Amino acid sequence: MGNQLFKDSVETTLKVIGGKWKMVILCHLTDGVKRFGELKRAMPDITQKMLTQQLRELELDGIIHREVFSQVPPKVEYSLTDYGETIHRVLGVMADWGQKHQERSELV
Repeated sequence: MGNQLFKDSVETTLKVIGGKWKMVILCHLTDGVKRFGELKRAMPDITQKMLTQQLRELELDGIIHREVFSQVPPKVEYSLTDYGETIHRVLGVMADWGQKHQERSELV
């Protein structure tokens, strides 16, 4: 697994979904469509500016879909695209590893 293609692929993945908040956002969106306010309430430590920035980046990468409804007050919903749905496998592997790490940490 130490070949250059492997390293480049991991780097590409991290460019798209890396950082403190993107994976958390994606976890919330695996439950279904969410409005901006719902995401913000689910992640109270993220600033509105950072949430907006992370959502825009995920949208530009084709991972999430942003739907704007023309009404007052404005309503915006976010969901995973078909391509974004493929992140479930990655999240599952990360969750498994995290659980094992927590169990290991409790033994130390």
